[in-house]
Amino acid sequence: MERKKGALEKKSEKLKILIIGGTGFIGYHLAHKCLELDWSVTIFSINKPKKIRNHKNVKYVRGNLFIKSSLKKINRHYDYVVNCGGYVDHKNKIKVYNSHFIGCKNLVDIFINKQIKMFVQIGSSAEYGDIKSPHNENLTCNPKSFYGKAKLKATQYLLKKNKSHNFPCTVIRLYQIFGIKQDDNRLIPFVINSCLKGETFPCSDGKQYRDFLPVQDLTEAIIKILIKKKTSGEILNIGSGKFIKIKSLINLIKKKINNGKPIFGKIKMRKEENKKAYPSIKKIKKLINWHPKLNFNKEILKKILYYKNQIE
Repeated sequence: MERKKGALEKKSEKLKILIIGGTGFIGYHLAHKCLELDWSVTIFSINKPKKIRNHKNVKYVRGNLFIKSSLKKINRHYDYVVNCGGYVDHKNKIKVYNSHFIGCKNLVDIFINKQIKMFVQIGSSAEYGDIKSPHNENLTCNPKSFYGKAKLKATQYLLKKNKSHNFPCTVIRLYQIFGIKQDDNRLIPFVINSCLKGETFPCSDGKQYRDFLPVQDLTEAIIKILIKKKTSGEILNIGSGKFIKIKSLINLIKKKINNGKPIFGKIKMRKEENKKAYPSIKKIKKLINWHPKLNFNKEILKKILYYKNQIE
């Protein structure tokens, strides 16, 4: 009887997840989803969480990804590790390289012998560079930005360790993710806030094509990847599978709010920016049967209401 009781207690232990860079927008929503599943959540980040992205039932550990002594703070057992970490300002090449490549390498070196069930690396569509869309995962990447090159180097390192040490890892390449509690300098929050305030605001010419996915769909995909464990050693694109012209998106928001004045062509496109960047999502659909569920227009309306309440 005692043995059976011990076995049951062990079976009922909470799954433990470590979210690197979890004080950010994606990390916050992933942590929220994990708490709903009654998982034990630890967040490792260089920054404290903002008030709007602070969870009560999360353990926060502060440290720096590319300082190995700092990483000793998280040297314990976890079932899953998701790396959302990385320097936000892509103009600082040293910090971009250190956080997106050296940081990832340091994490792998720590967890390679820890018998974790899955390590998920948040990659980027920037790894593809100027390759023609829709991107599929078998294409040879040609990144133009320093950020894209650092992300690709991290991807290559992970896949190498997967082959040489059977390290359980999946790289997910994200496109445009949006939702509530996103930083105000991102495109959708910026346009919504500007229109709600009736402001005149600068934009690019808006001729870029992008894929936008609600963050809730992304977190569902990540949880499926972690639980199913069918994607070890794979690269997966995650997006809506649809694309929209940026000018059309801005005009859509302006129309729904019935205010605001975008000045198109005021901001120049970055040299390394791909005019058309959207993915094929056939692979992730096939491997783990994941499909985007949320309606784009409804999610935009929710976000407008969220920011309207914030302003009021």
